[in-house]
Amino acid sequence: MIKKATLNFLNDVGENNNREWFAEHKERYLAAKENVDEFGEIVFEKLSKTDVLEKLKLYRIYKDVRFSKEKIPYNRHLGGRMVRAMKYRRGGYYFHIESGNTFVVGGFWRPSKEDLLRIRQEFAVDANAFWKIINDEEFLQCFGGLKGEQLKTAPKGFPKDHEAIDLLRYKQFMVRHNFTDAEVDSPDFVNKVVETFQAMRPFLDYMSVVLTTDENGEEV
Repeated sequence: MIKKATLNFLNDVGENNNREWFAEHKERYLAAKENVDEFGEIVFEKLSKTDVLEKLKLYRIYKDVRFSKEKIPYNRHLGGRMVRAMKYRRGGYYFHIESGNTFVVGGFWRPSKEDLLRIRQEFAVDANAFWKIINDEEFLQCFGGLKGEQLKTAPKGFPKDHEAIDLLRYKQFMVRHNFTDAEVDSPDFVNKVVETFQAMRPFLDYMSVVLTTDENGEEV
């Protein structure tokens, strides 16, 4: 579903990241964006058969340089994100198409202070169920473990020697899977992406239960 011409364009824009070059190749951008947008819509449709999704947000290539150290005008990638719907389905999915750096990510990129505290409270009481999910052999083979920024020390209110300190220090909770350009260019790439997102479900469902219950396990 992702055309070789799309990857070629994204590679070229990375090497020619200026407005003059981009203006000359605007038609290539429009074709690449149409390709990735269509891909995202198909992923959304297929994933919706096994999950309840609220919306699909597709990203443009134009870079917001106001808060970026790298003042280039265009991203080197295209992609989109899908948000799970309804109160009891938390977390989201993101796909990123870039020549030499295509990947999918799922989880919680910027949890609110309240959500972060609730997750840490759960880990502090009993992290065994979560460890079982992320240390599952197939899960590790697909994602390689939990990803996300971490504190250098224990978060406020939690002891530094807590047995779950490795989890308590996380500020983000994500899992990621990378794809080669050859995989992206293959006919079954869209199905591989959907299958990878589906493999995230035990992780997302665990977090959803935690974030919709209190410390006593009562629904909130």
